[in-house]
Amino acid sequence: MARNTDSALQKQVIYSIYVRAHTPEGSFLSLIPDLDRIRALGTDIIWLMPIHPIGVEGKKGSLGCPYANRDYRTVNPEYGTMEEFRTLVEEIHRRGMKCIIDVVYNHTSPDAVLLKEHPEFYYRDADGNTGNKIGDWADVIDLDYGVPALWDYQIETLMGWAKLVDGFRCDVASFVPVAFWKMARSFVEKVRPGCIWLAETVHQSFGNLARREGFYCDRDTEDYEAFDLEYEYDVRESFDRYLDGRAVLSQWLDLLNFQEAVYPANYNKMRFLENHDQPRICARVRTDSDRDNFTAMLFFLKGTTLLYAGQEFSCEHTPSLFEKEVFPRDGRDISAYLRRLSDLKHTVLDADDAFAARADDAHDIAVLLRQSGRRKKLGVFSLKSACAEVKVPAPDGSYENLIDGTELSVRDGKLTCSGKPAIFCWED
Repeated sequence: MARNTDSALQKQVIYSIYVRAHTPEGSFLSLIPDLDRIRALGTDIIWLMPIHPIGVEGKKGSLGCPYANRDYRTVNPEYGTMEEFRTLVEEIHRRGMKCIIDVVYNHTSPDAVLLKEHPEFYYRDADGNTGNKIGDWADVIDLDYGVPALWDYQIETLMGWAKLVDGFRCDVASFVPVAFWKMARSFVEKVRPGCIWLAETVHQSFGNLARREGFYCDRDTEDYEAFDLEYEYDVRESFDRYLDGRAVLSQWLDLLNFQEAVYPANYNKMRFLENHDQPRICARVRTDSDRDNFTAMLFFLKGTTLLYAGQEFSCEHTPSLFEKEVFPRDGRDISAYLRRLSDLKHTVLDADDAFAARADDAHDIAVLLRQSGRRKKLGVFSLKSACAEVKVPAPDGSYENLIDGTELSVRDGKLTCSGKPAIFCWED
């Protein structure tokens, strides 16, 4: 891990906002009336997806993708002015939350300001044309980090934004040299001590493919030299296989144990059920009781928790990145449940917890143990709402389920699972 990573991030909750999709107005100022509600979910950090102008040339959809950045140093005029952005950040801070913004440093739009000013900063193919290494990303062109002056420009840009915001979510960070991120971090620290660095690391198969094709792609272990937390895409494909019925629960949980074994002691994976690139969990897990278990498990897992705006209203549709689709708020509202789980994350779980997972594959029940010194916390999550006896590493006795206050009983090393999620703790 980065030397000065704040361990408190392990106990925090990030709420991700796509400005275009959050309100009918789709503006910075229109977010402000919703901040109190977002804070009440237990949110510590608001992550604003890209706030910069969007490229027009080669754009996808009618409005273009926010990850096709046209100008790193200004804000999208569709969202408002720079002064209005400052006002939004001030209001976030006033409510005790931090604000991080997306930075898309692997590529820009084909009509980016940077291409006009510094064409030498761009990757070129064998014919000398700009382009990108990932053919599916047709609306962007790649930068070339073999050019030292590009590093200076990008770091100067980050230092400017760091005067306003508290950190950065770095898009496809694995495709940008980790040496750049380490240098950027050292300079930004002078402007914003304790700046938060979140890396969008890539899926295991995607990273392996890129390296086989001869393209630069950091491994997650390498990115921890510069970043405070990373995506959990290294195990996401196993999670997806489990949800799709192509793998048993233990295969996913074994990889969570593997993370505990191979990463630095204070590693932090951002845990999520959904995000702007993934399907909504409600579209994949159809019953409320099953999702309640997945959601409780999400908060119990070691690492920072991510909520994607609309998750609290049980939205099924992921808003398009290329159109205006404001997420509905008329679904099942689980805000109070999220707040309860956030409270447990903040008060019961410890930043330095060791972690171990075990699966009851016969009943799809996950048994997760977290331990700091003599203090142990156990989470039992019935991911298909099965009622069954399950072996648990807890002494026989009675315990309070910290989620709902009900009584739990362990007899002969077994807990009778009611199908509802359970979290309890004790000291040896």
